[in-house]
Amino acid sequence: MTDSTKQTLREAALFYHEHPKPGKLEVRATKPLANGRDLARAYSPGVAEASLEIKADPANAARYTARANLVGVVSNGTAVLGLGDIGALASKPVMEGKAVLFKKFAGIDCFDIEVNESDPEKLADIVCALEPTFGAINLEDIKAPDCFIVEKLCRERINIPVFHDDQHGTAIVVGAAATNALYVADKRFDEIKVVSTGGGAAGIACLNMLLKLGVKRENVWLCDIHGLVHEGREVDMNPQKAAYAQASDLRTLEEVIGGADLFLGLSGPGVLTPEQVAKMAPRPIIFALANPTPEILPDAVKSVAPDAIIATGRSDFPNQVNNVLCFPFIFRGALDVGATEINDAMQIACIEGIAALARATTSAEAAAAYQGEQMTFGPDYLIPKPFDPRLVAVVSSAVARAAMESGVATRPIENLEEYRAQLNQSVFKSALLMRPVFDAARTAARRIVFAEGEDERVLRAAQAILEDTTETPILIGRPDVIERRCKRAGLTIRPGQDVDIVNPENDPRYRDYWQSYHQIMARRGVTPDIAKAVLRTNSTAIGAVMVHRGEADSLICGTFGEYRWHLNYVSQVLAQDGLRPHGALSMMILEEGPLFIADTHVWTLPTPEQIAEVAIGAARHVRRFGLEPKLALCSQSQFGNQAEGSGQRLRAAIEILDSEPRNFAYEGEMNVDTALDPELRERLLPGGRLKGVANVLIFGHADAASGVRNILKMKAEGLEVGPILMGMGNRAHVVSPGITPRGLLNMAAIAGTPVAHYG
Repeated sequence: MTDSTKQTLREAALFYHEHPKPGKLEVRATKPLANGRDLARAYSPGVAEASLEIKADPANAARYTARANLVGVVSNGTAVLGLGDIGALASKPVMEGKAVLFKKFAGIDCFDIEVNESDPEKLADIVCALEPTFGAINLEDIKAPDCFIVEKLCRERINIPVFHDDQHGTAIVVGAAATNALYVADKRFDEIKVVSTGGGAAGIACLNMLLKLGVKRENVWLCDIHGLVHEGREVDMNPQKAAYAQASDLRTLEEVIGGADLFLGLSGPGVLTPEQVAKMAPRPIIFALANPTPEILPDAVKSVAPDAIIATGRSDFPNQVNNVLCFPFIFRGALDVGATEINDAMQIACIEGIAALARATTSAEAAAAYQGEQMTFGPDYLIPKPFDPRLVAVVSSAVARAAMESGVATRPIENLEEYRAQLNQSVFKSALLMRPVFDAARTAARRIVFAEGEDERVLRAAQAILEDTTETPILIGRPDVIERRCKRAGLTIRPGQDVDIVNPENDPRYRDYWQSYHQIMARRGVTPDIAKAVLRTNSTAIGAVMVHRGEADSLICGTFGEYRWHLNYVSQVLAQDGLRPHGALSMMILEEGPLFIADTHVWTLPTPEQIAEVAIGAARHVRRFGLEPKLALCSQSQFGNQAEGSGQRLRAAIEILDSEPRNFAYEGEMNVDTALDPELRERLLPGGRLKGVANVLIFGHADAASGVRNILKMKAEGLEVGPILMGMGNRAHVVSPGITPRGLLNMAAIAGTPVAHYG
């Protein structure tokens, strides 16, 4: 890295910490405080009731306060990152950063606490005195051997988890990486020779963990700056190092490295040489974890051992051993069951969860966060990436189960599967609302054909469909391209084995397909030659013909191209089955809940009849999500105050809706703020038939509907489910080009719902 690059990074980091306000944390209230009534409940006199309940039963603190989701990150700044003893105050940016990671990855609130105390026993006294405030304590950046003393004293004296992440977090991630490295190398813990450099807190904890995983004590050789830790040595020793003293005449790393299966480095740059690597066992495992410069660079390892399996602590090399894979999720599980400690069983459960996730298919979200990186399980992908959203559910639920089974949980979880689903909902915003749809989709094994079957998003969605539903994905695309892209993406599905394939270039059904299309379009100027050309090149037309012929139950298309182009072919073909589009409905999942928008795509300037159809269809589809529809027909006009424009058409649509009894609430025409503010609406139209906040907004112009949809998506971080194509009997849906793999999975669940479920 050049000096100018370092300076640029430094300036960017300082700007990040200073602007728009100093630091990385703030405190926000979780309850309203808008009037005197709120104040009386939040503070005096109402707050006394919560205090009395806790006095009567301390366990009630988890019900009435934030304690059960609050971690204290405590440091005295004596061993901060690679900076050493920089003091408590200078460590504050690091501790704030730790708190941000807790919140980002596991939804855990944190206070960072920097303490000017170098005496480990006095520091332990301070930490223990904080027990009433926190549900758990994370000790951070305390030098060895003081960290061992502080943790031991705290664990003995307080009844909440105390976890020194520099020790145990590192050990857990190393354990997971080692588990999978041995799997790849076809070796066993109880057979390998381990050579380690670094006798600090992290190094000792890693060795302790390896013993718990099956490594034999006599096969561990620990070296530090003074050479081999051996029996009788007195220089720079402590009880933790002494536990690994070897009865040997050997004294240097050079002398002990021969035949080693695993090198574990937590020391400093340049400690291990290529010549030493060459002395190791076949298929050596090199964990060079010193930061920022590892004990040996991967290229140097590969120069003498091309088959070596390598991990570092850096993000610019494969297999980064990063504690963020562990600490948010082990704390999440521990807090949720009210664990009194984080014990060995919970740590090993964490290791097993992390390791198993790496061996599973890579998530689409992780692939998007690390574009261009190979994430297929193997030598260069031993552990998952921190931004894999599945970590919280997989790891935290495993930790919670281990806490309960080992007897340290004070608030056991009755249904772990439900708990796991709740954790998924915390990272997948659509999970809760989509549950009724997925449940309905599981009642029938429907065949879903994807027009753009070569698209990686479609391939990832197909993988998820096979794992999460009873549906059968059908992909339109070239088999060799699909297979190549699946392998590149680390997916296990294979064309012709796990998914059905329609190859536009060479499919035995081609003649049947073009003849079916020609029969439909013969009197619309489509000749046999045109029909043949369309059915060779137009995957949307192929998918629509398959649905028409009964070879697929539903079509999903539109991952690229223009919406109405796809809709044209879908409508042409499926019109033969008495189907026609009524409108497009998008569910926008916002922080306050879902909001449905229609019509976003089909009708540019809908007629009153079309608006009424949109409203009826939207109400029906909203119920598929387990919600009661409350429709507002939205316009610039408000309850008749403008004679022309969209208000006129919306008023006519309301007359159509009024002509028959409806099983849903609706009102209009009105402004959007009136739809979303019941008090404002009551002032403008007292006694109106719509009560509460509208959850469906129907517009009289596609520009308005699409504009609101995109503003919510881009500025309110709304997550879109849809667009759902209404009126097509659930036999076709045209999605937007920006859809994600999870969005496609959601659409597949919607398409997989039997017709009887929505009418």
